[in-house]
Amino acid sequence: MEALIMQLFNGISLSSILLLTALGLAITFGLMNVINMAHGEFIMVGAYTTYVVQKFFLLLPDHFFNLYYVVALPAAFLVAAAFGWAIEVVMIRHLYGRPLDSLLVTWGVSLVLQQLARTVFGTPNVDVRSPSWLLGTVKITNTIQLPVNRLFIIGLVIAICTITYVVLYKSRNGRRIRAVMQNRNMAMCLGIPVRTVDSFTFAAGSGLAGVAGSTIALIGSIGSSLGQNYIVDTFMTVVLGGVGKIAGTVAGSVLIGVGNPTAEFFTGASAGKVIVLFLVIIFLQFRPKGLVTISSRSLEEVVSKDL
Repeated sequence: MEALIMQLFNGISLSSILLLTALGLAITFGLMNVINMAHGEFIMVGAYTTYVVQKFFLLLPDHFFNLYYVVALPAAFLVAAAFGWAIEVVMIRHLYGRPLDSLLVTWGVSLVLQQLARTVFGTPNVDVRSPSWLLGTVKITNTIQLPVNRLFIIGLVIAICTITYVVLYKSRNGRRIRAVMQNRNMAMCLGIPVRTVDSFTFAAGSGLAGVAGSTIALIGSIGSSLGQNYIVDTFMTVVLGGVGKIAGTVAGSVLIGVGNPTAEFFTGASAGKVIVLFLVIIFLQFRPKGLVTISSRSLEEVVSKDL
C-alpha cells in the first residue's frame, strides 16, 4: 500500500509537470489553432535559461546561490516568451488558418533550436543544482517521504493555473484574447488590436513552456532533445481534455499523469504506456471533442457579454 501511495504521488507530480507544459500549448494550439511543433523547444529554452542563471550565480559569493532560482524562474518565462514573440512576428502570423503549413514551419523551427542548443551548450547533458530550500524530503512515515522539490512544483503549478484562469476569464486582456480566437474579423471591427493580441498570446503560451522547462531542470538533466520527451504527452493532454479549455487540460493532465505510473506499477514501463495510450484512443473515438466542450452559441453569448 505504501508503495502504491508513493506511485500515486509520483503520478500527481508528473501530472503537475505535464499540466505546466500543456498550459502553454492549450493557448497556442487550443485557442489560436496553431499546431506548434516547436513547443517542446520552448521547454528546452526555459531549462537552459535556468542553467545559465545558475552558472552566473556560481560566480557570486556562496550565500547568493540559494536565490538563483528566484531569478531563474521569471527569467525562463521571459526568455521563452521572447523566442515565442519573435517566431510569431516573423513566421506564425502569416500562417493563421493554415494548420498544415504552421505544423511544417514550427517543426523546422524546432530543428533549428535544437541545433542552436547543441552549438551553444554542447551535446552532453548538463545538470542544475537545486537551492538548499528545495532539497530534502517531507517525512510522512518511514517509507513515505515526499521530495520537497516536487511539492514545490505542485504548488507552483496550482498558482500558475489560478493566474492563467484569472487572466483569461476575469481580465480585459483575457476577454480580448477569447474574442480574437472566436471571431477575428468581428474583433477587428470592434477595434481590438488583433496583431498585438496574437503576439501577446503566443508569447504567453511560449513563456509558460519556459517555466515548465525551468521546473523540469530541477528533477533531471538538460539536453537539446529535452522538449521532445514531453511533446507527445503534451499534445495528448490538450486533445484529451478538450481543445481550447483550460479545465479540460487540467483534467487531461491528471488522467495521463496518474494513469501512466499506476498502469506501470501493475504491468511494466512499456506495457503501462501502451495501455494508457490505447485507453485515450478508445475514449476519443466516442468523445472526439475531449472531456470538456462548450458550444459555439455559448461562446458567443459569453464573449458578447464581456465585450
